[in-house]
Amino acid sequence: MLNFSLPQNGPLSSLMIIEGISDFKAAIAYVNELPYGRTSDRSEYRLIIPEQKGTCSTKHAFLKQLAIESQQKAVQLFIGIYEMNEANTKGVGSVLNHYQLNYIPEAHTYLKIEGNVVDITRSTTNKTLFLNSLIIEQEILPHQIADYKVQWHQNLLKQWIQEGQRSYSFEKIWKIREECIAALSN
Repeated sequence: MLNFSLPQNGPLSSLMIIEGISDFKAAIAYVNELPYGRTSDRSEYRLIIPEQKGTCSTKHAFLKQLAIESQQKAVQLFIGIYEMNEANTKGVGSVLNHYQLNYIPEAHTYLKIEGNVVDITRSTTNKTLFLNSLIIEQEILPHQIADYKVQWHQNLLKQWIQEGQRSYSFEKIWKIREECIAALSN
């Protein structure tokens, strides 16, 4: 995998150097070990270090911005929408079954490094990768992980509801989705 030394003067690389991290591979390992959890501001990926937690969005955006500071173009940040179900996201099956849904389109953020998907927030115990259920993906920049990601996801959900003539409203589907996310924390 691609590795490079972190610059001494970047805002994020400075945070890593304080933690004793001097290269990108070590930064990936460090961020990977942070527990899953939303930070106090979902748009501020720098908070994963002081708050010692992060989501797929904040962790991967942090690493992408670290690569930008290091002038490494081979690291790309992506958002994808996949068919979230029990097979690819352990813990959501009971919620989906309760509402008689096979899946819900869910947004997930990940990296591509030299074209290879790198996802540091998903459990390797899943038998099916989210990539096998990917509907659409789009390259984004770190600042797009909050409002842009949510709006893109919500627009695609509304389209999914309309095209499938689903009996649930958008508001109800979003609530069910939040129940699924909460189930992942248990």
